[in-house]
Amino acid sequence: MPVTFKSQATGNLVMLSAHAEALLKLLGKTAAQPGILEVADMPHALSTFRALDPDQLPDSPASPNTAQAGEGTHAADAEKRQDDKPPVGFQDEPVSLRQRAAPFIRLIEQAQAGGKPIVWGV
Repeated sequence: MPVTFKSQATGNLVMLSAHAEALLKLLGKTAAQPGILEVADMPHALSTFRALDPDQLPDSPASPNTAQAGEGTHAADAEKRQDDKPPVGFQDEPVSLRQRAAPFIRLIEQAQAGGKPIVWGV
């Protein structure tokens, strides 16, 4: 189920609940309940998201353990596709939590500039 982040300073941001939950967990919040990110809390949230290191996040697709586990399946898939059309270059690349945070960072920056909170689940 998607989570919609809303602010009067900008448009809405819709994110899959698993990704929203992972980001909000870093802030000590949850997507399972309605919530608010106050303007006073936005500098801390921005510094937290900007400091994300994909190698230090256990549930990140870009973590070394996940990359190693998926190497065998990617090699097998590559062999199967030799007769097929060449794949689009980015379709097999994992998306890190840091990359998923980018639209949320922009939303926070715009809301902070407008002096408006961000809410979800309402």
